[in-house]
Amino acid sequence: MHYHEAAAFLFDLRRFSVKPGTDRVEALLAHLGDPQADVPFVQIAGSNGKGSAARLTESVLREAGLSVGLYTSPHLSALAERVRVDGRQMTESAIADFVEAVRPWLIDRAAAGEPLTFFEVVTAMAVREFARRDVDVAVLEVGLGGEYDATSAVDPVATAVTNVSLEHTDVLGDTIAEIARTKARIARPDAPLVTACEGEALDVVREVAGEAGAPVTRVVGDGASEAADPDDSDEDTEADDSDEDAEPDERDEGADPTDSDPEPDDPPAFAASYEGRVSATDAEVTLAGEREGTYRIPLVGRHQATNAAVAVALADRTAAALRTDLDDRAVRDGLARATWPGRFEVVDTAPLTVLDGAHNPAAARTLAATLAEYDYDDLHLVYAAMHDKDHAETAAALPDAATAVTCRPAIDRAEDPAVLAAALRSAGVDRVTAGDDVADALAAAVDRAEAGDCVLLVGSLFAVAEARAARMRTVRERTVRGVDGAAHALDTAAVQPDGIAAHRDGVDHRTLTLRLRGDRAERVAAAARIVGGDAALGGLGANEDRGAGGEHVPVTVAGTVAELRALVDRLAASAAGGLGGVATDIAASVGIDAPDGGSASADDESAPEFPWSDRTAVMGVLNVTPDSFHDGGRHADLDDAVAGVERMVDAGVDIVDVGGESTRPGADPVPADEEIERVVPTIEAIQSVPAVGSGDVLVSVDTRKPAVARAALDAGADIINDVTGLEDPAMRSVVADADCPVIVMHSLDAPVDPDADPEYDDVVGEVVDALRERLALADTAGIDRDRVIVDPGIGFGKSPAEDFELLARCGEFAALGCPVLVGHSHKSLYGAVGRDADDREHATVAGTALAADRGADIVRVHDVAENRAAVDVAAAANGALRDGEDPE
Repeated sequence: MHYHEAAAFLFDLRRFSVKPGTDRVEALLAHLGDPQADVPFVQIAGSNGKGSAARLTESVLREAGLSVGLYTSPHLSALAERVRVDGRQMTESAIADFVEAVRPWLIDRAAAGEPLTFFEVVTAMAVREFARRDVDVAVLEVGLGGEYDATSAVDPVATAVTNVSLEHTDVLGDTIAEIARTKARIARPDAPLVTACEGEALDVVREVAGEAGAPVTRVVGDGASEAADPDDSDEDTEADDSDEDAEPDERDEGADPTDSDPEPDDPPAFAASYEGRVSATDAEVTLAGEREGTYRIPLVGRHQATNAAVAVALADRTAAALRTDLDDRAVRDGLARATWPGRFEVVDTAPLTVLDGAHNPAAARTLAATLAEYDYDDLHLVYAAMHDKDHAETAAALPDAATAVTCRPAIDRAEDPAVLAAALRSAGVDRVTAGDDVADALAAAVDRAEAGDCVLLVGSLFAVAEARAARMRTVRERTVRGVDGAAHALDTAAVQPDGIAAHRDGVDHRTLTLRLRGDRAERVAAAARIVGGDAALGGLGANEDRGAGGEHVPVTVAGTVAELRALVDRLAASAAGGLGGVATDIAASVGIDAPDGGSASADDESAPEFPWSDRTAVMGVLNVTPDSFHDGGRHADLDDAVAGVERMVDAGVDIVDVGGESTRPGADPVPADEEIERVVPTIEAIQSVPAVGSGDVLVSVDTRKPAVARAALDAGADIINDVTGLEDPAMRSVVADADCPVIVMHSLDAPVDPDADPEYDDVVGEVVDALRERLALADTAGIDRDRVIVDPGIGFGKSPAEDFELLARCGEFAALGCPVLVGHSHKSLYGAVGRDADDREHATVAGTALAADRGADIVRVHDVAENRAAVDVAAAANGALRDGEDPE
């Protein structure tokens, strides 16, 4: 079974109505062999904040060294986003395998009048995936309510009810007490239950937990009663499968809005205080109680302090149930590194640009309070909403705006932009334009804004998803070598076999891959064929119901440069919305003139000059560690380090990379102070080498610790090489403040976890997407894109076959608009071609030649002389000598 068939089958289940109870999903799990028995689960319910709490809890547990599954809803652009293992989403092939296994059983159930809903089946899919991947624990976000939610088919080791407000009263009950009761019934005997509920809701939670034999832990946050208005909390949840396009509980407000008096005889385990914003994307919270300290979180808003307290308390109790230590470093790093796309997400700072799914008056008020933490001049709104929302009250609750443009996501229930424009005018916005396409509307608002203004896209998570997809869109150029190469390019773009057979002969020129909304993918493919090129749709694009469930469709386009230029012109002139941005992105990828008349290939004269600016640079490795996999201990003495750098300079090195902590599989972490003691004296000592002291040869420091990076820069380092890819917000701040080059590497664990077994559909495409997300974080942190280098992370969480795929296709990473570093030297991938650890020098040189030929801007190697020769030969073969220039 192919993914497009599996996804179409799952999305078709949305036509079945929800029925109370867990018996149906339990029957499916029994059919699958009861995989829930093999996994400890954490279950999080609540009216608001459960998504944030789930993501924070998962991140903290991962930092404690556990393998963690995460199940949340809804997804933004791909079904697989709902199910994650160790931060990586479920593969499309795993989804297809699951559906192939359960489809006959589900059809029989439907024929017998007992169909399962989309949410029930996807929940079972998540549970089975977590068991198959052998996670240590999995965190489940409840869809709706608690007692009868599909996630309650498991027996959790710990639970949480974040808060309770009046929502979904037609399903959950008409009062706070009734809703609290159904949510609290996720409690299980001896499984701790954490809650931020107050007043009547807290009383009910305690009562229900007591009946179940579950100990209750209470947390509190400051300003909790301001987080939401219970009378207006009417968000829809996608767990309600009776409405195929229903929106999620997307507004993550904090604690229970029901006021209550402090209870001095029952002190909370944690009291959270919101300390305010510390960057465009991050805030600080102070915890008092079982843990004391101030912690950074990548979520802005007073209500997020309570969510953080829930997460820490829940992670503590989960770790205890699993007999795992949870030290303060895991809590601190886990909170700091958790991201939650689309929920008050800052995607730019000049102008300040925010995407948020607030879609009712209560959520809009919380949003307004959060936005008030930022300084800006004029506000420019981009507004979309579903037709069943309260437009007038929501518009009135939004912050005052100077201008607004309305738009419509590709959802049947989306409201007419003219209706939304009228609501905004009634709310006092004078300059309102009724638009259509979401991405076009956002672009128009950004164009009219000054650098000191704010652009806010709001009203629907569906609109957020479309806007985000347009901003994150990456057009990759594939190198196709003959018919077999064309077939491989189409296969990795999820084109089904008959599509490969039909199009592989046409995919023989410049070949591009990108993901688009279903209707746009079809229009781009049709336009490509009209101008004489070819195109094929993958994923759900192979199905008549293109783009069902918000899925973005992979499209592969091929043609001569002339045909692609004609395609760009045709898309730019199209009356249909949303294609202008696609045309610009394709033009930039191919290096042809942009549709606005600008030159996509023109050199930026203001860009800084570096050794990698016009040729492949050689980075030499200088490890000052006793345990590095190839040269551990060789340069620990300062005299040896200086002599090693002198040899590298004589051999033609461009950059010296100093490392004080090994990232080889199984290496022990090194405390920051010890790492500083290793690298700082080395960096200072090698300044005595003339080429280093003069700046002709740059010095990089290979570290994942902000304190080490800062000390190394002070000692004379020029570049930060971060093996965790700027995951730590403090590292982003160090780099931004220093305005220095930074290498952003893709890795899942550092040091490498030898037991990790991640799965990929297309390793190159997925690593490109992951790096794109990190680049977005770098942008909002103020890091100049001209100073960012990307590293696909060969040897870090990939199989040898995947490592060789990255090596062969390293040129595709140019789609990110950054130089590409390939670090392959002496690594384990060469063991797959019969080279033992002490016999990989020649294989490394061969890999260097291949990388340089295929587009690598920097190669990181241990043997400089040999690899310098490989780089120079590749340059000469590619024409460096034609005009008499020196390949060096």
